[in-house]
Amino acid sequence: MTDALKRLSDEGVAIWLDDLSRKRITSGNLAELMDQQHVVGVTTNPSIFQKAISGGDGYEPQLRDLATRGVTTEEALRMITTADVRDAADVLRPVFDETQGQDGRVSIEVDPRLAHSTAATVAEAKQLAWLVDRPNTFIKIPATRAGLPAITETIARGISVNVTLIFSLARYREVMDAYLSGLEKANAAGLDLSKIYSVASFFVSRVDTEIDKRLDALGTDEAKAARGKAAVANARLAYEAYEDVFGTDRWAALDRAQANKQRPLWASTGVKDPAYRDTMYVDDLVAPHTVNTMPEATLDAVAEHGSVTGDTVKGTYDQARADLEAVEKLGISYDDVVQVLEDEGVEKFEKAWTDLLKSTEAELKRLAPSED
Repeated sequence: MTDALKRLSDEGVAIWLDDLSRKRITSGNLAELMDQQHVVGVTTNPSIFQKAISGGDGYEPQLRDLATRGVTTEEALRMITTADVRDAADVLRPVFDETQGQDGRVSIEVDPRLAHSTAATVAEAKQLAWLVDRPNTFIKIPATRAGLPAITETIARGISVNVTLIFSLARYREVMDAYLSGLEKANAAGLDLSKIYSVASFFVSRVDTEIDKRLDALGTDEAKAARGKAAVANARLAYEAYEDVFGTDRWAALDRAQANKQRPLWASTGVKDPAYRDTMYVDDLVAPHTVNTMPEATLDAVAEHGSVTGDTVKGTYDQARADLEAVEKLGISYDDVVQVLEDEGVEKFEKAWTDLLKSTEAELKRLAPSED
């Protein structure tokens, strides 16, 4: 086993785990990953919670208590998920303290059914921050059109945010603008900007999945040559946009007020196509002041045979633009691809949440005390 994960960390990439379950916390596995695999954060989403809670391991005692109390299914689900996030945040608290708040973070998502309502998203973000009640929590807000003003308002209230489901470069710039607007509002309200943090979760592998599907439908030699290049190119150009925005006079004014940069976070970094290196979305996206949140299989693959040789992002922007242009020239619309991915992303999380509500409801009924 190499120590590619340590090299990755030394290059300025924060290694986060894209998974959480109660068993992972209670067994000591999360603490072990922090100690041995350089993990300094955790992200969750509705699909991850669906897998964990539907698996049932460790949840029955709490579910039985909730059933006995007769709480609603939605309340039960929030009690369960916030308990896991709170406990994981406590495990990660030493990292949070050591990094002055940058890492040691656990993310929890607003109800995905609220993705197209600004006011409901802000209200849910405030509620989640209150429920978890840990300073090292990120509230995840999707980068939908309605999500952008919700990001601004949530940051303005001093709540740290993980912006999720970003696919397009244009939307990413809007996300950074929403963050800066929130900081400006917070500053005007007299809040301590040094306590407010954010990451912007830019999704990677799904871009290749969608574009490769369209390239395969074309079937030409040019289409085959373009496979597997768009996702990394897209993410590299996102980093260029990050460097641009956080090099402006607007940012400099906030920097003087002790604000923190919003770090790019590479999400969806598990490789879906077995034809590709299983570490490509880690090896090819090494850049300072970034986060890479990995499913455990990817984390293990990087630990075993990752190739971390320094910064693989800076200096690649011209080639990245050429790779995306090659796809456009073949008649595949970038704008259409990223919109499809955003719509699908919201739909998948909505479905996972709905399925989770159904399975939680079934468990509550099963565990409810029988009436005499």
